[in-house]
Amino acid sequence: MATNNLFKPLRRGLLEFAVLTTLSTGRHYAGDVMGRLAETPFATQEGTLYPLLSKMRRDGLLDHEWEESDSGPPRKYYRVTEAGTERLRQLIAYWKQLDNTLTELGATR
Repeated sequence: MATNNLFKPLRRGLLEFAVLTTLSTGRHYAGDVMGRLAETPFATQEGTLYPLLSKMRRDGLLDHEWEESDSGPPRKYYRVTEAGTERLRQLIAYWKQLDNTLTELGATR
């Protein structure tokens, strides 16, 4: 099994974490998010990203606003809400806990 496929479920599970981290830097439209993720292990397609952004918005983690664009139709810009910032804080803390646990177990020598 190729490495890409081996870790695909893990990457899929961490995509929300990656999106929140990306959006924590400011307002971005989906194309910006995809571009920032493109050169990382979290590279994704529109068919995955747009439903995730919608779900995160319904869950109160993101908010959005429409903005006119000089280069085409209006763009929907996303930003992290207070609840999204709290979720990101929790994810970071949990990630550190997992890393510490794996280190203690000897998995990352």
